[in-house]
Amino acid sequence: MVKFLDKNSGFNQWNANNSAAGKKPRFSGVLWWIILFLISWWLVSIWFGPKKNVDNAPAPAPVADLSAVPAFDTATDNITARVQGLRINQIQLKDFAQSEKSDNAGHPVTLLAGDNDFAEIGLLATGTTAPAVGTVWRMGADGAMTWRSADGVSYRRVVTADNYIITVTDEITNRSGRDITVSPYARIVRDAGGKSTAGVFTGAIAYANSDIEREDWHDLSRRAYAYTTTNGFVGFADQYWETFVAVDSPDQTIRMKKLDDNYDVARYQADASAGARTIANGATETIRTHLYAGPREQRTLSHAATVIPGVDKTMDYGWFWFLARPMLWALNALYGIVMNYGVAIILLTLVLRGILWPLTRKSYTSMMTMQKMQPEMARIQKLYANDKPRMQMEMMRLYQTHKTSPMSGCLPMLIQIPIFFALYKALLISVQMRSAHFLWISDLAVMDPYFIMPILMGATMYWQQRLQSGASAAGNDMAAQTQRMMKWMPLLFTVMFAWMPAGLVLYWTVSNLFGIGQIYIIKRSTRK
Repeated sequence: MVKFLDKNSGFNQWNANNSAAGKKPRFSGVLWWIILFLISWWLVSIWFGPKKNVDNAPAPAPVADLSAVPAFDTATDNITARVQGLRINQIQLKDFAQSEKSDNAGHPVTLLAGDNDFAEIGLLATGTTAPAVGTVWRMGADGAMTWRSADGVSYRRVVTADNYIITVTDEITNRSGRDITVSPYARIVRDAGGKSTAGVFTGAIAYANSDIEREDWHDLSRRAYAYTTTNGFVGFADQYWETFVAVDSPDQTIRMKKLDDNYDVARYQADASAGARTIANGATETIRTHLYAGPREQRTLSHAATVIPGVDKTMDYGWFWFLARPMLWALNALYGIVMNYGVAIILLTLVLRGILWPLTRKSYTSMMTMQKMQPEMARIQKLYANDKPRMQMEMMRLYQTHKTSPMSGCLPMLIQIPIFFALYKALLISVQMRSAHFLWISDLAVMDPYFIMPILMGATMYWQQRLQSGASAAGNDMAAQTQRMMKWMPLLFTVMFAWMPAGLVLYWTVSNLFGIGQIYIIKRSTRK
């Protein structure tokens, strides 16, 4: 007769035999969880990490023939843009150079760079003909573009630039002998571009009814979005740059979508169209449309918001915005003094740790007290091993006697979590941090390519941990298990931080060194 062994009873018997023999499983449960976490983190880093779009296909043919349309450049101290009829592209940001890893390293950052990446600002007319994309304008001596329809409607377009805003002013004079209507529209067409680091939104942004609407590239590929609003703007955001169009007209419809697949590369469109305006015979109507093309930087966007209301709300500081925003301000202020973002991060770390000094001191003192309590805690656990309620009561009495708590040592770490994520966000969205050098690191906003900084961080974390765990945890199963888990924390954090921005790893390394110094000072003061 075949006898089947119950799985649970068999496991319990095996566990009891091993326990009786003094054997332990080769890997503890904690270690398996750590290994699983490392594998998961590695997979997440690969999936969400920085990616590059490699496009080896030939550029698609332009949708419209612009060969006969005259082109000219408009420029300010900040930007240069090419204007060709209704379209504006090749917008160069003079204050920002392309990354050293780019093929055009050192050249100005260029937005809407290709023939099929452009901003288009035009008019739709009823009762007459409006200029089209391929319309050949007449260039005036004053820089204005003029065109006249066959029925006597005159169009005059002036393109001006101020800071990072390009303004298109259209004057329509109706001499057709009848009333006409015109509807202004503006759109931006582009591809998705290179994917940025996880944690930073990239995609389409619309400002409708005083609310910001964000849709990433994946969402746009699945469906289109439309909003009706009295005013607003629409466009695209990358990690460091933004392009928006805003029609200065009420009753708008704003849309964001992926275009039909008639291009070799997927393209997306963000557009706004306003309600029709009636122009009586003999009257002149003026319509203005604004295009913002510049850095994703709070001070610049706040200045642009005087022309395009709401554009300053497009900055995404994350959940801990109330910490990220002042932290970014402090970082830039420190940079203004030391002129190096690596040194600025070090100073900011020292300031933050200085603010948390009283709390950290109390935490370290409590941890030392807990270490001294280990023998008494082991005695209570052994004495009341079969009486759990009494054990808990005696433990609480012991904590009250020594005026400490098991959670007191965790409080500084819990407080540092929002600071960590706020600084992480601040470093990722800071356009000033882009290509910031420090020692061997060429860009503090991306991972250390040599993994030197993560290794230093892991080493300082291990050093700090050794100083904190001076007492033995013998006889205390919970404390012993905690110490076994903590031994793996430096390795765990080293792997985690290997793919994070080098500036963030620098912050954590300096924070560890500051903590090591604190422990030495506190231990010396307690001996006196």
